[in-house]
Amino acid sequence: MDQHFVTYLSPGTMFPETTSRAVNAWDAAKAAGAAHGIKERHGATPYGFYFTTRARKDDELDSREISRSHTYYLGGKIETLADIEARADPKEEILRSNMRANGWDKVLVNTNSYKVCLPLEAADVVLDWTPCPSPDAPRAHPQEVDR
Repeated sequence: MDQHFVTYLSPGTMFPETTSRAVNAWDAAKAAGAAHGIKERHGATPYGFYFTTRARKDDELDSREISRSHTYYLGGKIETLADIEARADPKEEILRSNMRANGWDKVLVNTNSYKVCLPLEAADVVLDWTPCPSPDAPRAHPQEVDR
């Protein structure tokens, strides 16, 4: 038996807060729309999500992950190492150092919750997304990202 899930990622203290929900399919537009209703501790809201598919055979007690999507980010600003180095902000020295040490060319700075900078992988998608309280408000649409 296979089951699909969406896992929402929100800023946390050391690691992301996560909320997972069963879904019928990997549908980014529906998942982005549903993100409007997610609230974590201290009012944090999701900055992104990913999909997984879990399966269990008849002789297994628990399911196992058999597939995982890339991360879909709910808006945000893409910044390159060159952008960050050009600012020469002393408060960003750890970020610059981490980017150099890990070989990260780009990071995503979220714009919809508590600030967080995350490495941007080539397959990740940044959605054109605006937080809004109304369930009838316009939904997210994928945005082409120049990588």
